Amino acid sequence: MKTMQSVFPLFIASLCVVFPAGLYAEEGGSGHYQPGSMDSFADGVSPVPAFIVRLNGVGYDGDAGKNLAIPYAGSPTLGAEAEATVAALTLSWVPEWGVLNDTWTYQMSMTLPQMRIKVSGTVVDKTGNFSFTREVSDTETGLGDIVLMPLMLNQKISPDFNINYRIGLYAPTGDYKVGRLANTGKNYWTIEPTVGFMYFSPDNGREASVFIGVDFNEENSDTDYKTGTQVHMDATFAQHFPLAGGTFGLGLGAYYYEQVEGDSGDGAVFGSFKGKTTGLGPVLSYVDNAFGRKWISEFRWLKEHDVKNRLKGDILYLKTEMFF
Repeated sequence: MKTMQSVFPLFIASLCVVFPAGLYAEEGGSGHYQPGSMDSFADGVSPVPAFIVRLNGVGYDGDAGKNLAIPYAGSPTLGAEAEATVAALTLSWVPEWGVLNDTWTYQMSMTLPQMRIKVSGTVVDKTGNFSFTREVSDTETGLGDIVLMPLMLNQKISPDFNINYRIGLYAPTGDYKVGRLANTGKNYWTIEPTVGFMYFSPDNGREASVFIGVDFNEENSDTDYKTGTQVHMDATFAQHFPLAGGTFGLGLGAYYYEQVEGDSGDGAVFGSFKGKTTGLGPVLSYVDNAFGRKWISEFRWLKEHDVKNRLKGDILYLKTEMFF
C-alpha cells in the first residue's frame, strides 16, 4: 500500500499541472457530466462493506438565448430551449475484501439513467449559398448513457478527512439520431478521472467537500464532432446538526465547469466553441436509519451564472440512498 500512497498524490499533482486554473462548449451545449452531481459526503466511498441502492432525480430547465447558435446533432440551432427530467438508479458495492486496510477502501458502481428531454429552437439549414430557418421541437424518452465506475478508492487521512480517487466511464447506450434536437444519448464515450476531498467532522458537524474531475471525450462518429476536454470542480459547504433522531444538514453548493480545449472535427462548424458555466445554490440533507438500514437523502438547487456557449438555467437534484 506504500506504492499506492505515493502514486495518488502524484496523480493529483499531475491534474494541477495539466489543467491549471483559468481554463478555457460542446456539441449540444452540454457534456456528459452534469455539474453539481458529485459534490458532497453523500457521493463518497463507503468506509465499510455495503451494497448501496441510490435513486437520483434531476430536473433541468434552460435556454441559450435568442442570438446564440448551438450545434445539435449536426444541426446549428438558434435560441435553443431545453427541459430534461432524469430518474437514475445507481447500484454500488463495497465487497468484504474491498476494505483493503485501515486506510484504503475499494468500491464500484453503475448508474442507469431514464430520461425525458425536450429541445426546441430555430434550425438553420444551408443549401448552396442560401440559408433557411425552421422552427423545430423534439421530445424523446428512454435510456440515457450508462455510467460505469469500476475503480473507486477512498484514502482515509484522518477520522475527519478523506480523499477519493475514481475513474468514470460514460457508455453511448442512449438513443441518438443526426438532425434530431432531442437525444437521450451523446453517441460517444467519455472517460472521467476524479479526485474528491472531503472534510466531515461528527464533533462540530461541519462539512467541506470538493470534487475535481476531467472529461476526455471520443469523437461523435455520426457528426464527425469531437467535444473538447472539460474540467469541473464541484463543492459543498454545510453545517450538520441532530434533528428528529437523525442528522440534518444545511449548506451551500457550487460548481465551476469549463473546457480546456476547443471542439474539433469536420462537424465543428463553429470552430473551437469554447464555453463555461458556474452555479450556486442551497443544499439540504438528512441522514437516519429506516427499517434497520442507514439512509441518506439530499436536495439541492443550483442556479447557473456566468454562462458562455451553453444553455443557462436551473438544476434541481434529489438523491436518496440506502445501505444494505
